[in-house]
Amino acid sequence: MGQIFLSAGHGGFENGVRDPGTVAAGVVEADEIIKIRDLVVSRLRSRSVRVSVVPDYLSQIQTIDWINARGSSDDVAVEIQASGSPNPSTRGARIFYIALNSKRKQDAELLLKALLREVPQLPNAGVKPDTETGLGSLIFCRWIAIPSLFMEIAYLTNPDDRFILQNRRNEIAAGIANGLTAWLRGESLPPFPPPPPPPPVNSYLPINININGQTYGEQGLLVNGNAYIPIDLVDLLGIDFSKFPQVRRLAYRNIVYIKAVELRDFNISVGWYNPDRAVVLRSNLQICRGEVDKIMANGSASEGQLEAFLREKNSSALASFPEIAKLYRQEGSIEGVNYDIAFAQMCVETNFLRFGGNVGRNQNNFGGLGSAGGAQTTASFSSARIGVRAHIQHLKAYASREPIVQEIVDPRFRFVTRGVAPLVSQLGGRWSADLQYGDRVLAQVRLLYERSGLLSG
Repeated sequence: MGQIFLSAGHGGFENGVRDPGTVAAGVVEADEIIKIRDLVVSRLRSRSVRVSVVPDYLSQIQTIDWINARGSSDDVAVEIQASGSPNPSTRGARIFYIALNSKRKQDAELLLKALLREVPQLPNAGVKPDTETGLGSLIFCRWIAIPSLFMEIAYLTNPDDRFILQNRRNEIAAGIANGLTAWLRGESLPPFPPPPPPPPVNSYLPINININGQTYGEQGLLVNGNAYIPIDLVDLLGIDFSKFPQVRRLAYRNIVYIKAVELRDFNISVGWYNPDRAVVLRSNLQICRGEVDKIMANGSASEGQLEAFLREKNSSALASFPEIAKLYRQEGSIEGVNYDIAFAQMCVETNFLRFGGNVGRNQNNFGGLGSAGGAQTTASFSSARIGVRAHIQHLKAYASREPIVQEIVDPRFRFVTRGVAPLVSQLGGRWSADLQYGDRVLAQVRLLYERSGLLSG
């Protein structure tokens, strides 16, 4: 039996510069694919399948030469990549094969089927001849002497695909390893296991509902560990879910329920009190409802509350930046920027000060700011304070036409159309290519307020 040559797309050096592939929301394609590739290799070797890993520093042409110099007639080769699209709704897994080769098409279908049976959350974008690519052909499919396929696992520019790529690595690796093993050995995949039987009609447990300190007259349901509440209570809270068809609904005994956690997007605190088996809702927001989304507004959290929120998500965050909460409160207050929003955005951009991607910890770049003048790297700042100041100034540039109070340190301040995005929700597609970017930041703001007790009955 032959061996598998496995290449992680991108990460190599093209014209002397490392090719990171697609970068979306701070996630670098090359880094993610290499992690998945390594898991695939580990699984294959545990099955005694011979696998050769193409060195990551090679260019595309060098990769092909490297495989051709080592491959034999009973070997196969696969390159795995992610994809990107200007349309963030485009998603799914697909595999390209050399056009007009029916055997290679069957191999591609086998490999894609193996992936999707392990990761059914990924849409099936199909197997495609390489003539359907923008280039009209793929040299990985055509120039390699042994049978080869070009695999795109997901669209990094789609938030759902990106989440799967980062949080389902083991399942993705298992699917790819299963498909590669079957392809190399000329085997077929085992049949799908039968679906589990549907739950009994009366399987949902009732739970109590406490809203603003009072017991609600109706009960909710506990479904797969999630609290559901009747739609009548949602109407009572003044939320019109008819405008949000994407919210999941559950019909049970002729009553419509929705998942309680969905209310957090509408400034409702959602908790659980185990002794009473009750979902606890609090609806009166101490902070004015209309101010939550405004960038130019007063912050409400204390330094201690900001630090506690950050420490909950990353226990070691304050070791490197012990004054980060104070800096955001001070710099935000000077410019009139809501420091709660800026702090929450910092958490999104840096993954709660874990960093990674194309921004390093020593750059003091907390807002994912780019450099000016076509520089190859993201912006760097001399200190944490200056980095926070640049972030605050960039937010103010988007949100207001008011003059900047302090000396401008934001390298891209002059390129922003002033006042174009006074609301956090308007940052999507501007600060980030992700159209849901503002919603992601707002979700952290609401969670900060909930954890800090700023949502109360």
